Amino acid sequence: MSPSTYSAALFLLVTAPGFGQTPIHILASNGVKGVVEKLRPQMESAAGHPLAIQYGTTASFRQKIAAGEPFDLVLLTTEAVDDLAKDGKISAASRTALARCGVGVGIRKGAAKPDISTPAALKQTLLNAKSITYVTKGASRHTIEAALAHLGIADQMKAKTKLAPASGEAGESVAKGRVELLITLVSEIVTVPGVELVGPLPSEVQGYIHFAAGVGAKAENAEAASKVIAFLSSSAAAPTYKSSGLEVH
Repeated sequence: MSPSTYSAALFLLVTAPGFGQTPIHILASNGVKGVVEKLRPQMESAAGHPLAIQYGTTASFRQKIAAGEPFDLVLLTTEAVDDLAKDGKISAASRTALARCGVGVGIRKGAAKPDISTPAALKQTLLNAKSITYVTKGASRHTIEAALAHLGIADQMKAKTKLAPASGEAGESVAKGRVELLITLVSEIVTVPGVELVGPLPSEVQGYIHFAAGVGAKAENAEAASKVIAFLSSSAAAPTYKSSGLEVH
């Protein structure tokens, strides 16, 4: 949806009878940014309120929440949501599984696609690459480094690895040709302008990141936040997850 189309849709929503003016504050992982942006108008319609969404790494949001960051709803990794529930930061009863996403490889749009179809092919592609990048505190880092270790090339890849502070910087470095390969969640690769998805990692070295939602224990409008979760976990949202590189539970 273009910015102008979204603005027009939002105007119609906020001027509709019964539509609340107080925004629902959402902290969302970069891994679900693509699907959330596509579904945003429907989410706002379901909530009956506009949405104020922050995107970032799950690790960064865990730190912000621990420091007292206010929020109504989180869309983060399942592990983080479960920990937040244990800590009393979100309502345990609201915890809802959403989807999972595998790790993939991206290249600059238009570049020749390398072979990553098997562990052996992936290994050779990585060894041939001039450089790779992934996010320092990204949810996929563990899977990436476990894959490199499984392939027996962790040490060889250190010199050509350029860690990025955020997914935006990692994607931009590949789009502009500064780095050859982007390795991150498939759902993040498909949203980067100028970057093309090669494909997911082979099953032998693949690892999935699971995402869940939860309503903040101190949410100003828990009912509206719960309505957002209900929509995101409904069959109506499922096709958008798939087109955004995620798999519905």
